[in-house]
Amino acid sequence: MTEINQIYKCELCGNVIEVLHTGAGELVCCGAPMILQEEKTMEEGNEKHLPVVEILTVGSGVKIKVGEVPHPMEESHYIEWIEIKTENGKVNKKFLKPGHLAEADFNTKERVIEVREYCNIHGLWKKIVN
Repeated sequence: MTEINQIYKCELCGNVIEVLHTGAGELVCCGAPMILQEEKTMEEGNEKHLPVVEILTVGSGVKIKVGEVPHPMEESHYIEWIEIKTENGKVNKKFLKPGHLAEADFNTKERVIEVREYCNIHGLWKKIVN
């Protein structure tokens, strides 16, 4: 059974979807089951993917950077999107493109409690903000 906000990927064509409504059916693309992208919360190897949160100005927003060392943003390897979730349950997502920086500014007066980002090669990463 799917859950809201889960991310699935087709291993054949690369389609990525986010679940907006729960259901009991299997998610299929290109005739094969889609693969649930597990939220990674600890760094693995040399790649740095965990989101880094910077408060811009108290009450005005946050800057999210991917990795302590800037993540590559090449055609073959880049961050597709960065997402924040606030204490009141609001979700905001910004899509990125190769050649841009692996970061995004979000204007919010609410406290950010969770950040997720998606790397086209290494999948889904999540950080809980204290």
